[in-house]
Amino acid sequence: MPIPTQPPAPPDSWTELRAELDRWAALGRHATFWWRDDDAVAPGPALDRLLALAGRHGRWVALAVIPAGAEPALADRLAGTPAVVIQHGWAHRSHAPAGEKTAELGDHRPTETVLAELTAGRERLEALFGDRFRPVLAPPWNRIGPQTRTRLGEVGLNILSGFGARDAAVGAAQLNTHADPIDWRGGRGFAGIDRALAPILRHLADRRSGAVDPAEPTGLLTHHLAHDDEGWIFLDGLLSTLARHPAVAWPDADSLFGART
Repeated sequence: MPIPTQPPAPPDSWTELRAELDRWAALGRHATFWWRDDDAVAPGPALDRLLALAGRHGRWVALAVIPAGAEPALADRLAGTPAVVIQHGWAHRSHAPAGEKTAELGDHRPTETVLAELTAGRERLEALFGDRFRPVLAPPWNRIGPQTRTRLGEVGLNILSGFGARDAAVGAAQLNTHADPIDWRGGRGFAGIDRALAPILRHLADRRSGAVDPAEPTGLLTHHLAHDDEGWIFLDGLLSTLARHPAVAWPDADSLFGART
């Protein structure tokens, strides 16, 4: 009587990531990535850890800085690092009515008021960070009202960075993020390897098949002030895995955001 055999274990998520990148390589294509980190305002141990991680893997990171809280010491800390600065709203304060999702840049207030805050924020970041600043808006909570979105160019913000595959809506060009390893609804710790890698795998596969814009780089979204040790270990492993694969490419900031003026 034949001895029953166990079915092979399904591949783990790291193996699946390498296999997906192998598919890109077999097609002679490059899987492009970029990295955004939100909520920076000041130097500190968490920021030091982020910058050390970026430096160890030779990657630049776009720090989404909150203008109203940004400290001059942050500009000093970034000197000599590969970080660039983009704009994270104005004060990261929700103006949504009770019962609605949090949003600073929703259409709950007059559009002129919102645009005036964004202008003040851009001017403050330009003054603090000089040519390290790029005119990119990352809305707090990745939410922005349609009326504000269509007029970003009026306040000198040329690119919108949200979350999820970019769409064809009217307004600024988009450069989105797609994967966030924090479990925001379940304790705010590391979401786990499978959950953290799933959106990366999905976006890569959708790009490869043409289900979403194949030219949009897969964006990593981190929050240095919120990561636990497991999250940092995961990021280190992810960056190491991507760095070792020949199909992976990291466009520089100038090619993604436009050259500095």
